[in-house]
Amino acid sequence: MDGEGTGPGTAGAGRPERLPDRPLGGAPGGPPGRWFAGAEGRATLALVALRVLYAYNWTDIGPALPALSRQMGIAEADWGLLLAAFFVGAGMLQIPAGLLARRYGNLVIALLGAAILGVAAVACAFAPNVPSLLLLRGVCGAGAGLFFSPAIAVVAGLHPEGRRGVPVGLFSSAYSAGAGLGVFVTALLIGPLGWGPALAVGGFGTLLLVPIVLTLVPRPSVRIGPQPARRPPWREIPAVLRSRAVWVIGVAFIGIEGASLAAGQFFVPYAEVVRGWSAPIAGSVGALFVFPSLFGGPVGGWIAERFTNRRSWLAVLTAGPSLLLVLVPGLPLAAVAVAATIFATAVGMIYAIMYVLPAYLPGIHDADLPLAIGLFNGIQLAGGAAVAGIVGWVVATYGYDWAWAALGGGAVLTLLALPLLPATGPRTTQGTAAARPAG
Repeated sequence: MDGEGTGPGTAGAGRPERLPDRPLGGAPGGPPGRWFAGAEGRATLALVALRVLYAYNWTDIGPALPALSRQMGIAEADWGLLLAAFFVGAGMLQIPAGLLARRYGNLVIALLGAAILGVAAVACAFAPNVPSLLLLRGVCGAGAGLFFSPAIAVVAGLHPEGRRGVPVGLFSSAYSAGAGLGVFVTALLIGPLGWGPALAVGGFGTLLLVPIVLTLVPRPSVRIGPQPARRPPWREIPAVLRSRAVWVIGVAFIGIEGASLAAGQFFVPYAEVVRGWSAPIAGSVGALFVFPSLFGGPVGGWIAERFTNRRSWLAVLTAGPSLLLVLVPGLPLAAVAVAATIFATAVGMIYAIMYVLPAYLPGIHDADLPLAIGLFNGIQLAGGAAVAGIVGWVVATYGYDWAWAALGGGAVLTLLALPLLPATGPRTTQGTAAARPAG
């Protein structure tokens, strides 16, 4: 799920205009504090906050699964369907989001998606039955899909090239803060409020933040996306959609996508049912499977812009921490907390590097980055939906021990596609990757 070198484009006939390289907050190469100073800094932090709520609405269903089972009669084998519904909705809208953003602008599509997500999340509280809840979770995912890649382009466009890694990394890893809060807060709210009001909290927060972001994003000093054109530049789209590198990124990280999203959500019912831990303890440790990623993201973004051996970083950060998931059933509480923290921190670094990576792929221009991100993110989300469904089936059929093995092993299995990714080198000033690869 990011493309941190996004400008969003190069000027030309029928093509979106490139964002200025020098933001209002200062010139490239200024002190690190300038990342979040001035109008651009406030806008970036507001978008990060919206990303937190985006993620909150994604993961808050996990702690509600036992309550939904009691009230609606949902079998454990079907829990994966509720998780997968969001994946499917989000995955289906990844490529359309990139196309719509080229036509109407990144900010417009990002905030439209956030609004749809907020409305559908609130509506989930009033779902009368399982089919309606599944549908609404799918709509939530669709809103999330519209929001994500255009929002990355907005964040990247607020900062000059060479200084986008940390802001984009923070935006990426903010998912983990929201996902952790979604697990922890919802686990605490379900007891006193019930699953319905607990699910509505994130939706109301999202709807409140949308107009704030609209107000804070600076205009017209910084153009937040391509200007509306009579017709989108269709001639450029097939090249991106046919890019082997983009497809490889999508396939190679299907496993880590499913593991990172399912681990925290399945952990709370696992800890309560199998381990016998209390809801606060289960929610706290479950949050550790996602929350520490907040600190890994900026580090990963910095690495992606400072080093050229990006494939090696991705391989090491994915394989080692993923195998820790296999050990979870045999670990005591403190060790599970440590393993969860290591895993989540690595995930934050992985996604930040992954979202920066397209800017360094040969033949990918700034204008194509949101669409490239949408393509590989859509592949990962579709695969993640399958992972969630498979894990739910494994839990019901073989138990949680085998489910943890499936999560860790699956992340390593799909990583075997990574060697097919072309090596990447430094970024050129023309908005494409240099021909000389590095790793």
